Amino acid sequence: MSKKEDRSAIQVIFAYLDNYINMKKIKMMRLLSLSFLLITVFMASCSDTENTVVAPVPNIAQIVSQSPNFSTLNAAVVKAGLADALATTQNITVFAPDNAAFAASGITSVDGFTSAQLQAILLYHVFGQKVGSAAVPVSDTLNTLNTANIYASRNVNGVFTNGWKVKQADILGSNGVIHVIERVLIPPTQNIAQIAAADTTLSFLVTALTNTGLLPAVQAAGKLTVFAPTNQAFRDAGITDVSALPPSILEPILKYHVLGTNVFASDLVNGGTATTLQGGTVTVNATPAANVKITTSAQPPSPITVANIVATNGVIHKIGRVMIP
Repeated sequence: MSKKEDRSAIQVIFAYLDNYINMKKIKMMRLLSLSFLLITVFMASCSDTENTVVAPVPNIAQIVSQSPNFSTLNAAVVKAGLADALATTQNITVFAPDNAAFAASGITSVDGFTSAQLQAILLYHVFGQKVGSAAVPVSDTLNTLNTANIYASRNVNGVFTNGWKVKQADILGSNGVIHVIERVLIPPTQNIAQIAAADTTLSFLVTALTNTGLLPAVQAAGKLTVFAPTNQAFRDAGITDVSALPPSILEPILKYHVLGTNVFASDLVNGGTATTLQGGTVTVNATPAANVKITTSAQPPSPITVANIVATNGVIHKIGRVMIP
């Protein structure tokens, strides 16, 4: 190879190396630029995170005090001395009547109540566990901080307590959950037997329960539902003297009028059935008006004339016809 050819080859090699080095420099610069950009974005992100202030979730008492719709409830909470308890007690469920619920219950001011009265009423609205609306039982009791039971239910019509609807559910606080209800819940003070005994329109029923030995069953603790025929309902069925009927005839009839779980008017679903203490079933309906009948009976349905009389051990519905198997 000539010297001229050697120089040409060397020049080609050097040109190749120079080009190779320049390409590496360009890639390195691009890599450095990308790294700088990523570091800048990361630092900016950290800065934004550090500067972002996350508002704390308010507790139950704060939600009540800050909402104009709860002004009557808040006045009751303050007068009852329960504000601190609603702020600090953990994992509670509050069935909270708003101003419209107080007004619908005939309460426009808490001035006429003592603090003790308000405390008893308000604690009847508080359950000692956090229960979302989807976890409310289909039909069961919840023992409140008042120590008395409220009757909860969930069906196609919605979620209910003592037959009153939850109209806004699952308002979350830092220490529990609020469900807004459409009425104020008043704690019952009498059981089913005591309520019936004090009602002159149910005296035939009380006599029948006494004569059949079933009175203790509706006095005991529980979550019963009694479809209570009025005196006129007995008369319309041709029974003017219940004492004249032998207990063996009366007892199965009466047991058909009692359910072993709480069923309020809000739980009446067209075509729904429920098992009675007799062992048979009744069919309950909501249209054209609330009524109930023994499933296999040829008798017409018995209309519910007065619904949702709350007792310490369940609920009474007055009916206008004795249910005959």
